[in-house]
Amino acid sequence: MGHHVGSKSSIVPLIDRLNKYPVGLPDNEKLREILSLLFAENEAFIASRFPLEEATLEELTRATDISGEDLLPQLDRMCDKGLVMDLPYEGETYYLLLPGLIGFFELTFMKNRTDLPKEKISRLMQEYLYENPRKGMAKEFFDSNIPLTRALVYDDKIPTSSTVTSYENAREIIKGAGFGAVGLCYCRHKKHHLGEECIKGAPMEDICISLGTGAKFLVRRGFAKEQTTDQLLDILDRARQLNLTHITDNIRQKPSFICNCCSCCCELLIGVQSGYSDGVAKAPFLLKIDETLCNGCGLCLDACNVAALEIGEQKSSVQLRQDVCLGCGACINVCHQGALSMVDRGKKYIPPANRRDMMKKRLFERGRATPFIVSGVKKKIRKLVKVQTKKTQIP
Repeated sequence: MGHHVGSKSSIVPLIDRLNKYPVGLPDNEKLREILSLLFAENEAFIASRFPLEEATLEELTRATDISGEDLLPQLDRMCDKGLVMDLPYEGETYYLLLPGLIGFFELTFMKNRTDLPKEKISRLMQEYLYENPRKGMAKEFFDSNIPLTRALVYDDKIPTSSTVTSYENAREIIKGAGFGAVGLCYCRHKKHHLGEECIKGAPMEDICISLGTGAKFLVRRGFAKEQTTDQLLDILDRARQLNLTHITDNIRQKPSFICNCCSCCCELLIGVQSGYSDGVAKAPFLLKIDETLCNGCGLCLDACNVAALEIGEQKSSVQLRQDVCLGCGACINVCHQGALSMVDRGKKYIPPANRRDMMKKRLFERGRATPFIVSGVKKKIRKLVKVQTKKTQIP
């Protein structure tokens, strides 16, 4: 599959298309090699011709100039590989080209595939994500006023005087999702193929939660398995026993996942540790340390997943880096002195209403909104023309 690395006819147009998304993929040789391994040449061509919104088979046939009979099995394979999402709706199937992150990079390691050189892809992705963090993929993903993800607080650790809305509560998000699934952790699976394991002993399997429409796609295509609400809540409890941090979409309505993240494997939290302290939106709470009770044992430093804690100069107590603390509460359970608690952060952060709202804001921030606006107008015109054509054909 690597024969089309750097090919002007496939990879470059694919990168151009992917870079129209709110989170693009900065071009370099490592990215081209990754894409050449994930996309067969025909798949790279099809992906490069995808509209910016969901598209029907008929619309993709026009865009690619490939017959529906030939295109359908290729789209089916791309869905099985996690490159494209199929969305059945009212008797019609719509197809959406997934972005790289959050998208087909993760899905590559959310299924035990045997058709890929996983060690090679793991290494390439690791290098691609972390090289030149102030100019490359890390900057594209994290350096924004509209983070893609946000932290959730452990609801049993909030101050008794505070309230947590349903979108701030991991358990309530799960209860309201309607459908949920669990699968492989992309980050830990990728690290596994690099010969590294989680220092917290967090599992690679049955730990990352998907919700709603996206979860149905993942189950349908073998990336996850359906779970009951009670089973998903049990996963949350298991994650809390391991002092993991709950991370979800930075939206209020219908979050699509809850990842249970550690400090050593999770790329989101490694981004925070690498200097992007606002790369993950913070929960509305902040850790408080009672210095009269703290004995400086340092257990909370190991529990914190973003290195927000450090031993003070006198080495008799722990100090908090408030600008880094996510307010998740993952550190509190390990303190045997009862010195840690949560307090209101002060100014309350309100996430965007939904995914469309979040992505629209990032598009305008990145100066990439015009193609989506133009594409949306063209799509509306095509629909109007189609309706009018049907009306004129009625005898």
